[in-house]
Amino acid sequence: MLAEVEFALLGPLEVRRGGVELPVSPGRQRALLATLCLNGGHVVAVDELIQVLWGEEPPPSVRVSLQIHVKRLRTALGDTDRRLIATHRRGYLINVEPGALDVTRFEQKLAAARAAAGDRSWATVSQWACAALALWRGEPLVDTGSQVLVSREAPRLAELRRQAMELSQEADRRLAAGSGAPESGRVIPRELPGTAAHFTGRAGELATLTKLAAPGGGPAAGTMVISAIGGSAGVGKTTLAVCWAHQAAGRFPDGQLYVNLRGYDPDQPMPPADALAQFLRALGVPGPDIPAEAGERAARYRSLLAGRRMLVLLDNASSEEQVRPLLPGTASCLVLVTSRDSLAGLVAREGGSRLDLDLLPAADANALLTTLIGDRAAADPEATARLVESCARLPLALRVAAELAAARPGATLASLAVELADEQRRLDLLDAGGDPRTAVRAVFSWSYRHLDHDAARMFRLLGLNPGPDFDGYAAAALAGTTLARAGDLITRLARTHLVQPAGPGRYVQHDLLRAYARELATGEDGLDAGRAALTRLFDHYLGTTAAAMNTLYPGEHRRRPPVPPAATPGPPVGSESEARTWLDGHRATLVTVVGHTAGHGWPGHATRLARTLHSDLEYRGHFLEAISVHSHARRAALQAGDQDAEADALWALSGIALLQGRYREATDAAQQALARYRETGDRNGAALVLHNLGIIAFTQGRYPEATGHLRQAMEMHAESGDLDSAAGALNDLGGVELRLGRFEEATDHLQRSLSLFRATGNRLCEAYPLMSLGATKLQRGRYQEASADLQQALALSQAAGDRIGEASAKIQLARVDLRTGRHQQAGDRIRSAMTVYREVGEQSAEAESLNLLGELGLATGAIAEAQHQYAAALTLASSLGERYEQARALAGLGHVSQALGDPARAREHWQDALSRYGALGTPEAEELRAKLASQDRGTRTR
Repeated sequence: MLAEVEFALLGPLEVRRGGVELPVSPGRQRALLATLCLNGGHVVAVDELIQVLWGEEPPPSVRVSLQIHVKRLRTALGDTDRRLIATHRRGYLINVEPGALDVTRFEQKLAAARAAAGDRSWATVSQWACAALALWRGEPLVDTGSQVLVSREAPRLAELRRQAMELSQEADRRLAAGSGAPESGRVIPRELPGTAAHFTGRAGELATLTKLAAPGGGPAAGTMVISAIGGSAGVGKTTLAVCWAHQAAGRFPDGQLYVNLRGYDPDQPMPPADALAQFLRALGVPGPDIPAEAGERAARYRSLLAGRRMLVLLDNASSEEQVRPLLPGTASCLVLVTSRDSLAGLVAREGGSRLDLDLLPAADANALLTTLIGDRAAADPEATARLVESCARLPLALRVAAELAAARPGATLASLAVELADEQRRLDLLDAGGDPRTAVRAVFSWSYRHLDHDAARMFRLLGLNPGPDFDGYAAAALAGTTLARAGDLITRLARTHLVQPAGPGRYVQHDLLRAYARELATGEDGLDAGRAALTRLFDHYLGTTAAAMNTLYPGEHRRRPPVPPAATPGPPVGSESEARTWLDGHRATLVTVVGHTAGHGWPGHATRLARTLHSDLEYRGHFLEAISVHSHARRAALQAGDQDAEADALWALSGIALLQGRYREATDAAQQALARYRETGDRNGAALVLHNLGIIAFTQGRYPEATGHLRQAMEMHAESGDLDSAAGALNDLGGVELRLGRFEEATDHLQRSLSLFRATGNRLCEAYPLMSLGATKLQRGRYQEASADLQQALALSQAAGDRIGEASAKIQLARVDLRTGRHQQAGDRIRSAMTVYREVGEQSAEAESLNLLGELGLATGAIAEAQHQYAAALTLASSLGERYEQARALAGLGHVSQALGDPARAREHWQDALSRYGALGTPEAEELRAKLASQDRGTRTR
């Protein structure tokens, strides 16, 4: 019988026997069970259990209380013979059968994925990692009510989950690049959120969805099934959709996509174009390859889904127009839509099926409330039924009411039912009409009125937060209080379900709760107090971002706008790992904050935050986010009439366009920025733009023009005392000299650049002159010295998290490998770098990498592969106007033709390459002239 009991902790705690869920009361019983399960097969000491359940100040009769909890837990689990939970002299032990605990199964699957990774069996890695991640249903242990247990175990589990995600992502990239099983090269997204704890009822609706999804089951079956699950807020649309999607996931082996369209958020509804970008990324499309236009994104999305069996869950849609661009064009995919609206147009025009979701049936609502509250509800079914009706049988309201009842164990359910009924009548007088939302407001109000003054104020202020979630520091900023006090208040709100955990240390509010809190904040606190709270929040984000950037990029401090320290506590970002972790974890929030501040009256925060964040977005390759941030900043600057800020935004947009190979756009934005800087007299800003223009000219082979811009930029930076920027210009001047074969001049510029970077303490940027110095030594045949410089550059880039710098160092090391015959290592490095280049949109660097792969193919005798890579490089370089890489590709194709025994075709390619090299003035021109002359002599001899 023990084998029938299954335990699930990777999400809300669940126990099942023979497939039937067993009720475990909220609070200490769940904490007790979770602790025993996590130590399955081992005795847990009484003292340890006491600390987990009661913390540092247990009551005097705590050992008796523990015995009572163990007895009740045994009863709930049907453990009448004490075989499941055994008593030992030191404590208690749970006999968990092999495979009966999801944590154990997760760890086993993760271990299998690691072993497969060691064997480079990437298809197997993907299989095991995805299977491991599929066991997660949400955040573990948050419903146990034990901060001790959460702090002990949640970080470990979160780290294991992160490792599984990284293995899954690496396997997908490797498979997509063709280094694993070719037939399994598609990225398989698994994006469904976790299911709600104690899902109850809805058996008829689940069966209907299954029927509609079957071939021939609905009006559009065989081509598409669209279920617009209508109903009022809080009725459980998302919960039902997610639950069914998990049940049906096995029918969609190509993956499941999910997006919250935020259709009823007054400030941040998601445009279809943004949802498409999210889906394309999930499907493995690198950022630079995501089209700019919404129509092109939709077409690419439909192409990727063609013939695939995928489930697409579109949550919280507001209208047909928000949904239509997200519909696949293939019969093998199923789309499930949730909305408060009936979305009748989808049924009429697209032929979808609709399931209208009503309130929970009374029996199901009673069962849910009884499960949530436990013995008290079972002992007083009449009071439970009154509570159910007062909650209008809305699942969200039932859950909030249950948590409030659990928080007041001394009150009878009958008294709580009377109290809620009184609150209901009070609100009915203010909001007549019988709208079920009134019941939700009544339950919210009921919980809200039992909060103390500070917790109630915190709840109201959290409704103003524009970000997707928040942490304790953000809450402290909103409330203008200490971190410890904010954490205490959040814990109280989470205990009553007025906020929900969203990850370690992070929380969210349901959209109804957020709207209710915002309504209260406006009515009780007033607009001025709300604006002051938001200003504190934006100061917090700006101050913490500036501090993190100063840690990661200290040499660029002068380029960023001055930011005063925030008045409220900030997180630790003094080490590089702390700073990078905070920026990575808050990037989506910061992008949202820039957009909100730009459009709601904080233009200075928008422009300063965008300027402060710029280097991290650029170095880490977050180009789509950078474009969004700087576009918002430019809009804010125009509204505020701030020419300096507008110039900053234009300069940043120019740099991103340059990195993505959009040279015309880069030049236009740079020219506009240069004009603004000159109007305001900002010579250092003008120098930054000239630097950009110099790099644009270099990439397009206009070397004299590039040298002029870079020299002017370097001199202007030096005059203004910005030695870090001067070092950057010197580095790029060295790159021009290297391209032209002037090694002595290149070495001089690069050594000066390296010295300046070291003097300013810019460890990150030291890597770039080291790379170029390594390339210079490589060109001169000093391979060992070149490798030493490049290995140092690689280590610096990796330590700083500079993905683009790391990729560039690998490319240069691959050149050394090719010259010294280490072909396998060269190929691995090139492909690793190309993965990054494609993700971030470094198309010029991608063309360079393709040419290197062509060279590798020639070196290893893989002539057809070399031809393919050189042709791809030529196509890409031609589309960019990158004449140097065009010439390299043509020269490579000449070598391919020669190897294939076609000297005429080889000569044609070499002559084309010579014309380009000659126009550029690079030393490769002389090498090709000599080769062609040698071919002529050979022809005359024959």
